Amino acid sequence: MNLINLSSSLPGGVRALRRISMAKYVASMCIALMCVALNSCIPSYKLNGSAINYDIYKTIDITDFPIRAALVYPPLQQTFENKLLDNVTRQTRLQEVDGNADLEMTGEITGYSLSPQSVGTDAYATETRLTITVRVKYTDTKNPANDVDQSFSAYRQFSSSLMLTDVQDDLCNEICDELVDLIFNATLGNW
Repeated sequence: MNLINLSSSLPGGVRALRRISMAKYVASMCIALMCVALNSCIPSYKLNGSAINYDIYKTIDITDFPIRAALVYPPLQQTFENKLLDNVTRQTRLQEVDGNADLEMTGEITGYSLSPQSVGTDAYATETRLTITVRVKYTDTKNPANDVDQSFSAYRQFSSSLMLTDVQDDLCNEICDELVDLIFNATLGNW
């Protein structure tokens, strides 16, 4: 059956089909415009917290962070140091130098520990917490009032049914990311 036959068999058939099609088109356009309008109205901010006066501060010296914890996971030192240096490089315009810098960051990894958490009905832990602690000494050679000497800790929990060796790399990466953010906010972000 074609449209001509449809229009003759139904009174106003073609017009009714056109109205329905037009109504669907208008409705879909309204929905699309509302989605675009709503997405464009949502503010999005990316604040790195750094408001360093680059006329005064041009260089930073970030030294090694040796592991001084009772438990030692050797890749942790390199992972942490790389993430800290990458974060400072990405979020500031400071030049990283060895010695004689406007800002200095030294420290050590003082804690790497496992502790049982949630206890199940069988009296065994169902989760284990990995905690990493880093002590940071931040020195502002231009303004000693900004100096920081503080320890920072972060942790992640994992199922006790998993072996630490299976999840250790991922957990250390996540914890180091959090530690670096905490350290950055307390030192370079605290302006």
